[in-house]
Amino acid sequence: MKKIVNRWLKKLYVKSAIWLAKKSNYKSEPVDDNVRICSTICRKLINHPNSKFLIAPISGKRYIKNSELGLFVILDGGKISVTNHVYHYDVVLNFKSWERLSRMYDNRTERERQTYETEITSQIEYSLSSILNKIDNNEVVSPEQSL
Repeated sequence: MKKIVNRWLKKLYVKSAIWLAKKSNYKSEPVDDNVRICSTICRKLINHPNSKFLIAPISGKRYIKNSELGLFVILDGGKISVTNHVYHYDVVLNFKSWERLSRMYDNRTERERQTYETEITSQIEYSLSSILNKIDNNEVVSPEQSL
């Protein structure tokens, strides 16, 4: 009975969250052209294969550097700074655009982390079981036996 009530409460919560999200989207403000262009630039840089990513854990800033295109982007709490050797633009995003870009950035950095982790673990030659077998097969000489 407890499971049924918990399941019903979860369904109610999800339905209300969806309903609130739909209601809030109807009243969203129109997106400025600069915001749209800046968001597109960031999305393309996030998906670009030569982009490098960096996260500052204390300040929460996210950095994208693309040396091939000569662009440097800073995503900082709803504000995007696009820098080149010639220009610098600061654009403030609305909440929905910021959430979408930060989610894209986080997913991309998470995918890169997973590839690095699999690359690192694939280079390991011995597993714990092979190390244990090696120890079992080779008789370990204690310091007392060597005397």
